[in-house]
Amino acid sequence: MLTLGLNSKPKLSHETFCYLRDIVYAQSGIAFADTKKYLLETRLLRRLEEKNLKTFEDYYYFLTYDQGREAEYRHLLNSVVTNETSFFRDPVQLEVFRKGVIPRLLEEKYRTGSKSVRIWSSACSTGEEPYTLAMMLMEEGLVQKGFTIEIIGSDISDVVLKAAVAARYDRYSLRNTPEAYLRKYFTPCADAFTVSPRVMETVKFRNVNLFNAGETRAVRNMDIVFCRNVLIYFDETSKRKVCSHIYDTISKGGYLLVGFSESLHNITRLFNPISIERSVVYQKS
Repeated sequence: MLTLGLNSKPKLSHETFCYLRDIVYAQSGIAFADTKKYLLETRLLRRLEEKNLKTFEDYYYFLTYDQGREAEYRHLLNSVVTNETSFFRDPVQLEVFRKGVIPRLLEEKYRTGSKSVRIWSSACSTGEEPYTLAMMLMEEGLVQKGFTIEIIGSDISDVVLKAAVAARYDRYSLRNTPEAYLRKYFTPCADAFTVSPRVMETVKFRNVNLFNAGETRAVRNMDIVFCRNVLIYFDETSKRKVCSHIYDTISKGGYLLVGFSESLHNITRLFNPISIERSVVYQKS
């Protein structure tokens, strides 16, 4: 049903909303409840303008029947994902990582003789999280101890990954960053800051859809996976699927960190919940 608002901006009918959210879900596992119709409408309006489409119905038909629909799926997902992040986000949890997870991991590395530490920031947005982790590992002296740091930052959105590779950030993104880190690991540039080359060299970025097993298979043998504040966007079925994909990327004994408001309870029994620094971290047995 074609729907136009009084101000000539297209309006998203409930019927077309259901069609579009089903496409988003099929492609990514991201679920939009009925109460989030306004959110999908707002985020897709710009894409309609870019495609010179007059209605959401036109966009649905394009996604369903046009020969270019496969390529458009990527633009669709770029439009709908949430990209809220910052350096040193959730500092309490990062302290759990620094004081609890890293010492346990290094103890195992010393036991086995491995000198590689591999971490995956699985929904890294514009790159703040993986760069934060790289700096923290450097501060812990892993390079001086002879370890090679390998960090993968991934996201479903090409747009945010371009920003991550550029590694240029404004003050707002750095609002939680200690001054000592700013001085040591950033270079001021006009009204922004650029991540230092030595930090950038430890992080590689790639496009990965967590809902797609074919894409997550490209990530393997991870010691630690960060998947913070991501599962909240999936329904129960998608959560189980994503957790299974992540499980397959982690080395035996490796760790998974999810957001403080998230839990794998009643989602999966693949991981063992362990208490570290009075917080729950998940370990692959």
